Order: sequence, then C-alpha cells, then structure tokens
Amino acid sequence: MKKKTNKHTRREFVKTSLAGMAGAFVLPTIVPSNVFGKNAPSNKINIAQIGCGRIARSHDIPETIKFDDTRFVAVCDVDRIRLVEGKQLIENWYAERKGRKYIDVNMYEDFRELVKDPGIDAVIISTPDHWHAQPAIEAALAGKDIYLQKPASLTVAEGRLMSDIVHRTGSIFQIGSQQRSMPQFRLACELVRNGRIGEIKTIKIGLPGDPAGEEEPKMAVPENLNYDMWLGSTPVVYYTEKRVHPQLDYSRPGWLRCEQFGAGMITGWGAHHLDIAHWGMGTEYSGPVEIEAEATFPEKGLWNVHGEFKVQAKYANGVKMYVTGNNPNGVRFEGSDGWIFVTRGNYAVTSSDPVSHEQNKKALDAGDPGILTSIPGSDEVHLYKSEDHHGNWIDCIKNRKQPIAPAEVAHRSCSACLISHIAMKLPGKLFFDPKKERFIDNDEANSMLSRPQRYPYGI
Repeated sequence: MKKKTNKHTRREFVKTSLAGMAGAFVLPTIVPSNVFGKNAPSNKINIAQIGCGRIARSHDIPETIKFDDTRFVAVCDVDRIRLVEGKQLIENWYAERKGRKYIDVNMYEDFRELVKDPGIDAVIISTPDHWHAQPAIEAALAGKDIYLQKPASLTVAEGRLMSDIVHRTGSIFQIGSQQRSMPQFRLACELVRNGRIGEIKTIKIGLPGDPAGEEEPKMAVPENLNYDMWLGSTPVVYYTEKRVHPQLDYSRPGWLRCEQFGAGMITGWGAHHLDIAHWGMGTEYSGPVEIEAEATFPEKGLWNVHGEFKVQAKYANGVKMYVTGNNPNGVRFEGSDGWIFVTRGNYAVTSSDPVSHEQNKKALDAGDPGILTSIPGSDEVHLYKSEDHHGNWIDCIKNRKQPIAPAEVAHRSCSACLISHIAMKLPGKLFFDPKKERFIDNDEANSMLSRPQRYPYGI
C-alpha cells in the first residue's frame, strides 16, 4: 500500500475542514471592542490576520497574540491550506492557555470582505510585497488600525497614496521595522544625534544577498490556491511553485527573488537598515537628493532580483550613504570624531533569515568603546522608546497616539530603497526631489515610480 505524503495529508485535512465550514466565509458577527466601554473586562482589540504564511506564523501572530488585551477573531489567505492552518494555529494557542474552546476564528479568502466587518478593530498584513499597499489602504478606509510587514509598498506611487490615506483616516499604523524597538538601534541613533561621533559624514550599510536560480517548469496550479488573486495587480505568468511559496512547509518563499513581486534585498532588508540610517540622521520624513548605483542582474532563470550591487546616495544635509552587500550586515555611522556600528546581533525573525549570526554577534560597536556608555543626558535628544514593536502598536491603538514606526516613516524608508532600485537600472547620477517625490529632468526614471496594475486589482 502506498504511503500518503504530507502533501496529501494536508490537502485531505483542508478538504474535510472546508466541507464542515461551508458557511465560514460569510460575514461573521463579531462585536467590536468599543461597544463594551473602555474599562470593561471583555474589552479586547479584535484582530484579523491577513496572510498566514511564514512571517505570520513565526513572528506576527506570536508577537501579538501574547498580549491579553488582544483577540484574534479572523484569518485570511488565498491559499486554503494556509487559511485553515492559520485558524488552527490561533485556536490551538488559545485552547492550550484558556483550557477550553476560546474562540471560533472566522476564515476569509478575500481581504476585501474581511475589512467590511465592523466587528474587526485592527488587521495585521503579512502578505507578499506586491500585496502590501492595497490591503493597508482598504483597511484604513474601512476604519481599521493596521500593522503592516515591511516594505511599505511595491512602488513609490502606491506608498505615497497609502501614507496619505492612513493619515487622512486616522488609522493607527505600524510598519514592521522592529529594529526601532531594539535597544541597540535606539541607543546608536541617540548617540549619533547627540554628536558623540562629531559631525556625521557617511553611513555605510551592508545587506545580505539572494542567489539566482534556474528556469522552473510550468506546473498545475494547486487546487487550494487562488493563483489569480495571489498575482494581484501584477501581470499573469505561469504558475510554478518556486515563484510563489512552498506547498509542503513554511520555509522561505520564492517570490522574494522575483522582481515582479518585489525589488529583492534592497527593499527586503534595505527597508530595515535605511530606516535606521534615517533615524540616526533625523531625515525620517525626507529622502536622498542624489543617487547612483550599479548592480548585476541574472541573465536567465526564474529568480531575477539584483545580485551584487552598490548604491551611493547623498542627502540634503551633505551626508553620503553607501549601501552594498560587501559591507558587514548592519549600519555604520561615520563622523568627524569616530564611528558607531549597529546590527541585530543574534536576533532573527525567522530561522530562514539569510544572515550569518556568527558574523553579527556584536550588536553594537564603536571606534571608541567609551562612547557606548555615554548615555544621553536630560537636556539631550531622546528618541521614541519602544521595548516591544507589536506591543507598541497595541498600546497606541488604545491611546490613539502615533507608534514608533508610523506610515510616513514607513513610506520614506521604503521609497529610498525603491529609488535605489531604479538607479540600479539606469546609468549615471539621478537627482531626486524628496518633497515632490520626483526625479529632476528624467522622464525615464519618473516612469518607474509606478507600475501598470492589472484589473481588477491594484490601488
């Protein structure tokens, strides 16, 4: 007798589960938290998880569900296996800790139906990059608060619209730039802002890399995947598993290495490190004024994001920033009187993060080690302090204050990465107006600030 594979077992489980939940995709009745009153014991923030893949399961759900004033009430995914397993993950977590059937988590295949539910207070969006801006925009317009995985958008144009709408609606928005909630990054930026290394001159950023791949054959679309919606606003291309995500596990997905769905490591990790560079410089609401880059791109194969690269950017304050995969992974601030280097150390969001822990054990370093014990005084610059990134978002939902990584900050760190990617494609130096968010006298570069969007998806 032929032994069943894990793939067969999972699919049979999903079929059985969906058959028994025929009504699970209709709009549920969830009572919004605000009807109970501010101090009622049942006052929980009702949260829905959009995207139930690797980052959601290993990071966003665990880092949010641990807070007693939250309650996950719904999940959404275009892959029905991941949808059911997301529901199961949450319900099992509650059952183990509450000792009973705590909640029946509702399932949605379409986030647009989910955000219509008035009983949902907030959403966490843990989808591929090309599905970041649109769900955030529609959630904000529906009155939801939002936690969005980085990078903020696929293009500068949709990032600008997203930030504007979030501010217009008053939604509490946090981007997943969790380095801001790590003490070494805050301290490094405070020391730089308070002149401990003198006048800042240059910033050197190192990012991990992604290997290219081979050509992959066309495959039948799995019956559990709504592939058309997964592609979203991007062009129709044939399905192959390594273009999307693994069907048997939650390991690192192939879409991360396809330019159709993202820009590669320049946004994947660049959104983290350029955000810290902006924080240290005090340019969180601006961007480069000059930028030039060079990069190699695969000449064949499915995975076609940039390979080795070098970006040089200049800001209005005169600081030059160099970004390359040849630098140590992290951010090095260099000033007239010394330098400070900061990185994650041993911290990793998921086990498949492409970063060598052995090379990055020292999370904070300086040319003069004494600088690191020079704590800013009461009359010096003190940056926003958060000890838990998801927790900061939850607190701000309750007090309606801005979190540590709000929408405009998210957009600016992402747009600096995106124009770096544009510079990789074009020869020579590009001049950029960060106020207008347009390149100066370069129509070709400006045409790359947005992308055509496939109906009926997109912003």
